[in-house]
Formats: sequence, C-alpha cells, structure tokens
Amino acid sequence: MTGTSAQARVELAIGGMTCASCAARVEKKLNRMPGVSATVNFATEKARVEYGDEVSVDDLIATVEKTGYTAQRPAPATPANPPEPSPAGASGRGAAARSTTEDGSDSYKRSHDRELAGLRQRLIVSAALAVPVVLLSMLPPLQFENWQWLCLTLAAPVVAWGAYPFHRAAWTNLRHGAATMDTLVSLGTLAAFGWSVWALFFGDAGMPGMRHGFDFTAARTEGSSAIYLEAAAGVTAFLLLGRYLEARSKRKAGAALRALMELGAKDVVALRDGREVRVPVEQLAVGDRFVVRPGEKVATDGTVVEGSSAVDASMLTGESVPDDVTPGDSVTGATVNTSGRLVVEATRVGGDTRLARMAALVEDAQSGKAEVQRLADRVSAVFVPVVLLVALGTLAGWLLATGDATASFMAAVAVLIIACPCALGLATPTALMVGTGRGAQLGILIKGPEVLESTRRIDTVVLDKTGTVTTGRMSLYEAVPAPGVMKDELLRLAGALEHSSEHPIARAVAEGARERLGALPEPEHFENVAGLGVRGVVENHRVLVGRERLLREDADGGTASGALPEALSAARDASEAVGRTAVLVAWDGQPRGLLSVADTVKEGSAEAVRRLRGLGLSPVLLTGDNQAVADAVAAEIGIAEVIAEVLPEDKVAVVERLRGEGRSVAMVGDGVNDAAALAAADLGLAMGTGTDAAIEAGDLTLVRGDLRVAPDAIRLARRTLATIRGNLFWAFGYNVAAVPLAAAGLLNPMIAGAAMAFSSIFVVSNSLRLRHFR
Repeated sequence: MTGTSAQARVELAIGGMTCASCAARVEKKLNRMPGVSATVNFATEKARVEYGDEVSVDDLIATVEKTGYTAQRPAPATPANPPEPSPAGASGRGAAARSTTEDGSDSYKRSHDRELAGLRQRLIVSAALAVPVVLLSMLPPLQFENWQWLCLTLAAPVVAWGAYPFHRAAWTNLRHGAATMDTLVSLGTLAAFGWSVWALFFGDAGMPGMRHGFDFTAARTEGSSAIYLEAAAGVTAFLLLGRYLEARSKRKAGAALRALMELGAKDVVALRDGREVRVPVEQLAVGDRFVVRPGEKVATDGTVVEGSSAVDASMLTGESVPDDVTPGDSVTGATVNTSGRLVVEATRVGGDTRLARMAALVEDAQSGKAEVQRLADRVSAVFVPVVLLVALGTLAGWLLATGDATASFMAAVAVLIIACPCALGLATPTALMVGTGRGAQLGILIKGPEVLESTRRIDTVVLDKTGTVTTGRMSLYEAVPAPGVMKDELLRLAGALEHSSEHPIARAVAEGARERLGALPEPEHFENVAGLGVRGVVENHRVLVGRERLLREDADGGTASGALPEALSAARDASEAVGRTAVLVAWDGQPRGLLSVADTVKEGSAEAVRRLRGLGLSPVLLTGDNQAVADAVAAEIGIAEVIAEVLPEDKVAVVERLRGEGRSVAMVGDGVNDAAALAAADLGLAMGTGTDAAIEAGDLTLVRGDLRVAPDAIRLARRTLATIRGNLFWAFGYNVAAVPLAAAGLLNPMIAGAAMAFSSIFVVSNSLRLRHFR
C-alpha cells in the first residue's frame, strides 16, 4: 500500500465464492492493485477495501470480475426521493416509511433467500434421484436385470444438473488459471461418472445380470465391470446437503447483526408547526422534536423535553430493568417507551446514532480476520493445488504398485473429494459472526478479531475509579444529627434549602432527602454564598448549609456558637479521613447536624472485581483522587493494589510502567482522560456510558456501563477464541487424517464426500453454540 494519498473505504458484496481459497484468491488480486488494502470474508461474502486516488470502485469491481467472481456496490440506504409525509393517524401511515427504509440489507436478505431456495430445490431433486442409485449399488438383493442402466439414467441428471454449480465454478476458475474446492468436486464426480459410462458401454459392466456390493474402500471387482454411479450421485447429494446446511447456518450466524440493524423505528411522529405529522425516520434532523407514545420505539438519539416515563433499553444493553427518564435525560434510538408520553429533541440522526455505531462496530469486527484465520487462509490458498498433485501421485503410485486401474482411479477420486478446505475457511468467520452478534445482544461490542487474541494474554486489569467503579456523581452517604435533633428534621430543612442550588453537592443532599422523605418544603430568601454554602429560611427557621466557616462568619448576625458538638466534630473527622465531603447544617444560630456526601460505588462493582479475579486477573484501582478516597473505595470493592493522585496525562505512563514490569494490561475507563490509556493498554474496555473519545479508543465497549459486564466481555472473547481454535483443530485434523486414508485406498469416494460435507457442518454448528453464551 502506498499510503501517499487519503484512503477511502468501500464494502463490496462478492458473489460466486464457494470456499476459503476463493476468498483468498480475490483478496490477493485486490491487494495487488496500487494503494489497495483488502480483506475478503468468505462467511459474510463481503470485501472490505481501502483504496487511494489511484483506483476507483469500478476498478475494484472489474478486478474481482476478472478473477472470476461478481462484485457489486452497497445499495443506498434510502431512495433519492422519499415520499411526502402524511399526518399521524392517516390511512396507510407508515407505508411510505417502510418503503424508504427498504435498504441494501433487505436486498441482500432477499438475494440470499432466493439462493437458499434454489439450493434447497436442487438438493431435493438430486437426493430423490441419488437414493435409488445408492441403494441399488450397495445392496445386491435389490439388483434386478439391467439395474445398472436404471442407475445411469437416474445418476446422469444428478451429475449434470445437480452438480452444475460445482462444474460452472470449476470452469470459471480454470479459465482464470485457478483451482478451488469446486475443481476437486467437479473432477471427482465427473471422473467417477465418466469411468462408469466407459465401463457400461465399453466394458463388462453393462452385461445383463451384473452384480456388485458396497465396499468402504476404493477397491471393487475388476476394472471393466466396476461402476461408481453411486459415488458420483451420492457425493453430489451429500455436498449439496452440506452446502445447504452451511448456508442456512451462516444465515443464523449473522442473525444477531441483522436483528440489531433492524431494531430502529421505521417512522416517527414529528412536531411540525405545532402539528403531529408522521414521517419516515430518515427525515428527522438534529434539533427536530418528536413524540414517543407508550409502546413505541424512540426514533433516534435525543433529549427528553416533555413528559416522564420508563424506557426499556434491553435490546441494546441487555439490561432488563427499564430506566426512568424525565426532562433533560438522554434517550437512545430503538429503545421502547413503556409508559408515559414523551417529547424528545433529536441530538443524533442516521449513522451518528448509538444504534448505527453499534452495528458498524459489530460489522467491522465480523469483517476482520484474526491471526489464526490468516494462517488458515494461507493454507487454503495452496491447499487445492497440493491436493491435485497428491491425487495424481496417488493414481501413479497405485498403478505402479498394483497395476489395478480401477482401484488406482478411485483412490485418486477419493483424495479429490475429501480434501475440500471449506471447513478451514469457515472455522474463524462463523465463530466470529456468532460471538460478536451474541455480544451485541448482551451489550458487549467487540471491535475486531485481534481483540480475541489480546484477551487470552491479559493478566492485569486497571480500573479507572470515577464513572467506572463509582457512579461519577455525588450522593448523600450519611446524615448525623446533633444531640436532641431528629434526623428527618435535619434532612427536611437541609434538603429543602439545597434543592434551590445547582451545585453537585447540593443536588446530592436534595436528592437524598427527597428519596427518604418525599416532598420537601419551599425555602424563602434563598442565597448562595460563593465557596461556602447556602442560606435561607425554611419553615420559619433561618438555615445555613455548607462549610464550618459559613457557620462562624454568618454576615447577618445570627452567628452560630463557636465550637461544634463533639459528635459532629468526630463525624466530620471520620468522613474526611475516608475522603468524603462533610457538609454542616445549622439553624436558628446553632449547629444541628452533619451530612456526608461522596461519589458512591456502583452496584455490582465488588462482584465484578471478584469475577475478574476468578478469570485469573489482578485488579488495580487507578484514580486522580487523593489516597484516602482511593483506599476507601478499594477496600469496599476488594482491591489491594491502588494507584492514586494520578494526573490525567499520567495514566498512560502508569499503563506503560505496568507493561514494562512484564504484565499484559487491560484498562477499563470511561472519560476523555482515559482515552489515551485505553489505547496504550494491551486491551481497552470502554464504558458505553462514557465519552465518545473513550469508546473510540477501546477495543471492547460495555454498552450499559455496568462493570459486571467487563468479566462477561472477557469470557465471551475468550470463549469465541477457544471456539475458533477448536474449529481450526478439527478442520486441520480432518484434512491431515483423511487425505492419507483416501490416498491409501481406504475410503470409498461416496464416504469421502459425506465426511467432507459434514466436516463443514460440524464447524458451523460448533460456532452456533456461542449463541447460548451466558
């Protein structure tokens, strides 16, 4: 790649690929173009291409077509001229929107449905014709006079029409000087059928009364009377069955991503000039306001401006408990409004929405390749030519050793048929498709296959404190009344006064009081004293809330007594010792109590740390807060190693120091100041509730911001990697074991065909087990 010009990116749908060697060939041809970097995924049948000014998309498509395959641009997301909006409630509402959202994915789905239906029809007809051929050839009691001619009549359409996709692809590849899995299948079935025709017309196999049975090996009577019609027809039927099940399984593997992309609303009730008008969701712009009624999906990301409700975000985050929202709260497109009517102002639309970004991340991951897959691709690219040489060597070796042309020929055919590298090509992408799709359902976004390799090596996990381990916002932790004061009275008067302030500490006190007591009284003569606190009149009491200095220096003459009661002084010292903020409350000239405010630990953080330890990881707490605060939080969640008082720009240095000690480090964070550390770590896990910068820098995104998802994400990534490795082991092992057996004449070609087909089915089925990950 030249790298001298800006790189554009396009995704092409590739048609005609039948195995991993096809994908490797297309990828190789594209990468030979100047300024082009391409990755071709056999499972998703897509090419992700980056290219410079030297080439165009048309050039890329032409190169693919010259290689013997088809390529097409992605379909536009919406038509150029969407229909006019119709008022909400009008007949046929939503039809226009549905027409506008029928995008490339719908076209892709229909195309695959047609392909699957055609493959199913070809399989049914071929199987119906092949079964009698196999039974007559295997069971001598069923062999009547001239049975072999009936077998020829039934087998001919199977080999010619049923196996036509293999022959067509083999011929196309031959014209381009290439050999693929279809070359092996076409050569094998045509060789078996051709030998049988020769034996029937020019040998002794066509004689009335000819009989033969079934043998698991390639040997069968004398050459002139041996026919292998059941091998030709049976292999074709088995391979069609394997390809059909494989195509259906691949469709299931990509179902999670398709479901994610289809979550969004199709139309929306927009507010236009004071009227409710139903329009296609594509017509929303940033700043538009729209209505979401109970049971409807939120059309796009936005901010609630009117109403209150509970929003179910389970389809995006995996969290089953709905979130309560009120004016000022953010909502995400595709979530479901469960109760009240909401008016929302759009803040993100189209490809900028959270749903679109999630789908893009998942698709990017599924289009990439792990290092283990690149090895499989390299093997597949040279495997078919090697197999052709092995088949020729088998034929020659048997002829030299035994002189038996029939056994020699059939051993070579068995080598051709059993050596298909399909399972190798499916081993990684199918597991990656299912794993990343399942992750998306659980609120875990895996950015790329290289992430899987990283999770295996991790031994240390660094946890940012604020916003990751803790909520990132102040909460009322404790209320300590002075002797003779009721706690409810303390909370009522302090909470009422603080309710008029916008300070984070004031909001924490007010919310805490409201949670415990409900409605609070309205204060009078409210005044904010900069840097010290607030004062005002509540229920005829002159109330002060803030620092001790405010109580001592009250400018209005109602100065509180000098010394704090011993109980309040001790409570203040205890709070400050563990890093909490102590707020004093006085009314009518006397100190009446103390309120302790702190950034509270998230529910589940302690459990998350235990589960991370269970995965063999050593947790480290990293924060810019003072040591007392950090130690208190670490003690609460069970972390022994604490690194405190770290400036934001120094977090990278901490990660690099740990790596310099020989550790493999994962970093979990959510803020802008965590982005560099996330990128520097061996594995970055970004909280989805955090900033865009952190999410972009991370390798894994935890959509719902619950730290307990972190160990789940690592487990899923490791499970996906283990599945890939298991698939590759069985795929490699199958070929390594089967080819020598076939070359030794120990496998009948039909058994070889069945084994080859079901090896691919096994690999895909093993990958599909990831759908049940918990």
